[in-house]
Amino acid sequence: MSFTGKYELQSQENFEPFMKALGLPDDQIQKGKDIKSTTEIVQNGKKFKITTTTGSKVLTNEFTVGEESEIELPTGQKAKATVQMEGNKLIAEMKGMKSITELNGDTITNTMVLGDITYKRISKRV
Repeated sequence: MSFTGKYELQSQENFEPFMKALGLPDDQIQKGKDIKSTTEIVQNGKKFKITTTTGSKVLTNEFTVGEESEIELPTGQKAKATVQMEGNKLIAEMKGMKSITELNGDTITNTMVLGDITYKRISKRV
């Protein structure tokens, strides 16, 4: 199963409390909460390049499954993480946050947990 494709955000839960917990300023949270983002994933074996565009902000991360990489967070901070692949899921832990990206057909569900806050994004392949 290949993650390669372009995905458009359909819905999200707990955006504001999660971004606040990450330390994003309120003005950026308000600007970003209603913007539909697109994510483009290019998978080549164990290598991934994920580019998320939200308005004018572009966030690109590249990593190889099983190898430590530097991942840029939505706040602009960088953190070391080793992404693991379990079936149709990509799992990473960084800076006390856990991220699980699951592919089911044409739907990607990204769940991020920080403390007791769970942020969920659901995107569909376009």
